[in-house]
Amino acid sequence: GIMREPDVTRVLLRGDPEQPSDKIAPQTPAIFGGAALSDLDEQDRRVKLANWIASPDHPLTARVIANRVWQYHFGSGLVDTPSDFGLNGIPPSHPELLDWLAGKLIDGGWSLKKLHRLILSSSTYQQSSKVDSRAQSLDADCRMLWRFPSRRLEAEAIRDSMLSISGQLNLEMGGPGFDFFKTRGGLSGFPPVEKFDRGSLRRMIYAHKIRMESVPVFGAFDCPDAGQPMPKRSQSTTAIQALNLFNSPFVVEQSERFAERVISEVGESVERQVELAFKIALGRKPTDVEQVASSRVAREHGLGVICRVIFNSNEFLFIP
Repeated sequence: GIMREPDVTRVLLRGDPEQPSDKIAPQTPAIFGGAALSDLDEQDRRVKLANWIASPDHPLTARVIANRVWQYHFGSGLVDTPSDFGLNGIPPSHPELLDWLAGKLIDGGWSLKKLHRLILSSSTYQQSSKVDSRAQSLDADCRMLWRFPSRRLEAEAIRDSMLSISGQLNLEMGGPGFDFFKTRGGLSGFPPVEKFDRGSLRRMIYAHKIRMESVPVFGAFDCPDAGQPMPKRSQSTTAIQALNLFNSPFVVEQSERFAERVISEVGESVERQVELAFKIALGRKPTDVEQVASSRVAREHGLGVICRVIFNSNEFLFIP
């Protein structure tokens, strides 16, 4: 559609709209090599602003994006305040590396896929999480990246991984989101959905967000509600997390579905069931001790109990 003529903007005396003063033209911040946007119609202003933000000469855009991508892979960014690169922010731990990654992002045509591949194929990312006592005493927060910092999966990844492993994840893309609550508003509160159909077993990115109301079960894992931006999530450890993950009907249900999947693939041999469950969920065979103990419990209480134990294990919940 055709955009209307932009309004005239004026300085307001003491912020009072009843006291307009001098006319002011649209402008990007001069400290960043600002581009004048006046004498353009609305559409051209937007295009010029977008081109300025995505310019290879812009000092912040590529660095901010590269820092966010780094943060998603390592748990914290090279700049530990991802939404504040200013005076109140924390200086980068590796400024030359941040500059280099930003340059690589621009040279690669702003391809995030290339940036992900670059980081994931690096020797820094491929380090083990083993703790070295001397390095620990010098750099407990691992800001110098002497090991891969172990961290818990995000709430969404925990849920989606459970569904993927149990064979229930619906990979359908797009369309309207699904609900964790029986209502989207009103005075009756937000009673949680207890039984999910196939349309509700999609990736958690498609969940309908409700402001000031955290998601059942997985909200305890620092999954923010939609009431405020969250550039960096907290990493809490609480009893509620353990209780939710062990006792919730959702986890019990997915444990049973996981058990059904395993049994359908290997038949009635309990030892083979245990071995496949470990292989699917943890990517390895069980140790001899795990095999004996798990087989005994599976015979007495069913394979679903073992699947629920695996879902509650640190090895499932943490990277690496």
